[in-house]
Amino acid sequence: MQPRELSAHSVYRAGRGIEEVARELGMDPDELIKLSSNENPLGPSPAATDAIHECADHVHTYPKTAHSDLIEAIAREWDVEPRQVWLANGGDGALDYLARAFLEPGDQVLVSDPGFAYYAMSARYHHGTVATYPLRKSDDFEQTAENILESYDGDRIVCVTSPHNPSGRELPREELLTLADRTDDSTLVLVDEAYGEFSDSPSAIELLSERDDIAVLRTFSKAYGLAGLRLGYLVAPTSWTDAYARVNTPFAASEIACRAGKAALGDDAHLEETSKLVAWSRAYMHEQIDARTWPSAGNFILVEVGDADAVATASQEHGVIIRDCTSFGLPECVRITCGTREQTKRAVEVINECI
Repeated sequence: MQPRELSAHSVYRAGRGIEEVARELGMDPDELIKLSSNENPLGPSPAATDAIHECADHVHTYPKTAHSDLIEAIAREWDVEPRQVWLANGGDGALDYLARAFLEPGDQVLVSDPGFAYYAMSARYHHGTVATYPLRKSDDFEQTAENILESYDGDRIVCVTSPHNPSGRELPREELLTLADRTDDSTLVLVDEAYGEFSDSPSAIELLSERDDIAVLRTFSKAYGLAGLRLGYLVAPTSWTDAYARVNTPFAASEIACRAGKAALGDDAHLEETSKLVAWSRAYMHEQIDARTWPSAGNFILVEVGDADAVATASQEHGVIIRDCTSFGLPECVRITCGTREQTKRAVEVINECI
């Protein structure tokens, strides 16, 4: 007895964790700074932490009420109907729900290269095929409708990341509208706004009241600091939202995650503090790192260092874990997450020494 043929499926490579690196180098974990996974350096909202503690004694019950409460809170936040919110176990869980709802065997999904690996992974898990459109370093990773459409071939889903990971570039609103207008009626444009809270641009969710060919992905892992709880959601057009009830897993997010997410969503002060810190950290790294960087609307910057593997290895030996972007097809670049002021200054010092 064997599983189905999986040799064509790639493995997701996450950023390295503090414990993993500490064991490898024989270091105390407290000596290391992790700036490789685009996490919130301030941690979760205090309100979310309180909610976690308060519901700890109730995790023996299924999260039906908590699930509904969070969906209603998200709907109020974006002025959409609750049935438009597809709550999931992380943003990757929302991608799986979308693939279940949209893909017939052999349907093609168009994704960026470089880009988030799980778009393609989820499509293939659900028996879809994958094509790519390039975001070229020579063009400063500029995202335009024309660039995407050059690779478009009637794909069922076109995935756009704005802000883009790992470059930090955005797809302007007018380019998104052009893309949606020029693709087939059967094509969905998925806009991944995992880093949207760090951007000054308006969310594409605003467009869903007028269009049924755009959906938007959001997460609690980045700005809200809940990466360890795995909580994300899709906001869908009203015309096809009944599909969620037919494709989601029973109780798509845990009681703790739902309660923490609802509390975090209401903590505007923590979100504002996080956004201000990220803006400062991005500006500091752009100004102080002795290498080429790209403008970023996310909570990270991309840096051209020559040999990413060598620089990332040397950096972690000096106590700063950053992301080698070889897995993105950028072996000459590293990605550095925005940290606290102290962490950011230390990272810049180490990176400049290593390059």
